[in-house]
Amino acid sequence: MNLSQILTQVEVEEISGSPDPAVLGIAYDSRKVETGYLFAALKGEREDGNRYVSDALRHGACAVLSAGAPPESFPATWVRVKDDRRSLALAARNYYSRPDLRLGVTGVTGTNGKTTVVHLLESIFGAEGGRICALGTLVYRIGQEEFKADRTTPESVDLYRLLDRAVTEGCRRAVAEISSHSLALRRVAGLRFAAAVFTNLTRDHLDFHKDMESYFRAKLVLFAELPEGHPAVVNRDDSASDRLLAATRGRPVTYGFSPGSDVRVESFESDRDGTTVSLRAFGRSLKLRTRLFGRPNASNIAAATAAALSLDCPTTAVEAGVASLAGVPGRLESVGHGQGFAVYVDYAHTDDALANTLTTVRDLHPRRLIVVFGCGGDRDRSKRPLMGAAAARLADFAILTSDNPRTEDPLAILADVERGIREAVPAASYQVEPDRREAIRLALAEAGQGDAVVIAGKGHETYQILGNRTIPFDDREVVRELLRTRIPANSGRGAH
Repeated sequence: MNLSQILTQVEVEEISGSPDPAVLGIAYDSRKVETGYLFAALKGEREDGNRYVSDALRHGACAVLSAGAPPESFPATWVRVKDDRRSLALAARNYYSRPDLRLGVTGVTGTNGKTTVVHLLESIFGAEGGRICALGTLVYRIGQEEFKADRTTPESVDLYRLLDRAVTEGCRRAVAEISSHSLALRRVAGLRFAAAVFTNLTRDHLDFHKDMESYFRAKLVLFAELPEGHPAVVNRDDSASDRLLAATRGRPVTYGFSPGSDVRVESFESDRDGTTVSLRAFGRSLKLRTRLFGRPNASNIAAATAAALSLDCPTTAVEAGVASLAGVPGRLESVGHGQGFAVYVDYAHTDDALANTLTTVRDLHPRRLIVVFGCGGDRDRSKRPLMGAAAARLADFAILTSDNPRTEDPLAILADVERGIREAVPAASYQVEPDRREAIRLALAEAGQGDAVVIAGKGHETYQILGNRTIPFDDREVVRELLRTRIPANSGRGAH
């Protein structure tokens, strides 16, 4: 494909050098450039791709796309653009022949619930028949083939490459988690979504977005750019939904517990095997059985149902898809080894998510509820005391530990969490153990018959970031290993 075709609809400021070379690929990492590639020199917060232009040329780049001016006597084509990230996305879409026009892509955004809604929709669309493409935090999947997910929403080149492959593999539908980062960084620019789904908006990622309004405005992009008449599926229980609907040309579709929702949760009842959810969907009654638990998942099921029915998916596929989803890795994932108490590993890493998770487990009526959790380092500090307060209010016993401390002092992070506990419930029962493995061991040794243990924060993650090191660490595997031994805890250690 020639460069001129790739640059269709791209806001080009200036082209120097050969105006229309043949382009054999696109890369934003100079190490992945091959002969005949267009190299996108993106300027980020910590790195500037323009520093690696000479490396890209050595690897065979025939052209460079950049928001900056070319160096003097530059030997290849230089495309100066107004917005490097948006331009890259549009160029990648053109290079891969606009796969979103040949594949119905549903985008799911929101603070909590994205991963679960994507898994539900993948299961529902799969029950409808045919191969499905699903992209999200846990994995990128095309039919039965899986690819490692480096980030929630792939970079634009990778995204359009995956969608193109999905078309080639015969997929009819795709569903993708659309993160606020990807919207702010224009990774999905130009993508024509078949539908957009909004789950909720609560405090998260403020280290990146700086404030809640900026965070919201990133989410808004998905709905502001949704094509006219396409389903804009929003959570009527969340106040942000009104602003999203006011900004979209899409067709409003609402869901939730609120009266008047197009898909309303009339009731739900959870037991240790799952939940029965009764919906009123577009004027019809629908009773669904799922192996997921609790009120948040009743809302997630309503979201997936609203999106699927709005895209003309049959009710039978909704029923079968919801019923057949065995669970979502790291989302209230039950881990057992024949012990007399329940253990759940969950990704909850915000105060709202932690409160929802603990409330869901408490509704299963355990004798005692024990929680192990921490907060990430080099991230939004404001949520740390809020997470501590949520644990103090809802758990009988909390063990504070390290999540991914990164370059921060783990004890300083835990002090922030502790402050929230003491301010919320001065008499709260908790313990501090910075070593995550030891904290999990303490919780399992503390648990007795009929108790429930929630290990929150990392969920599906299989690593821990300590300083500048990344070490293997999977909460689920640690739990299984410790349950096989049940080492007694030192009950007096660090208790408050």
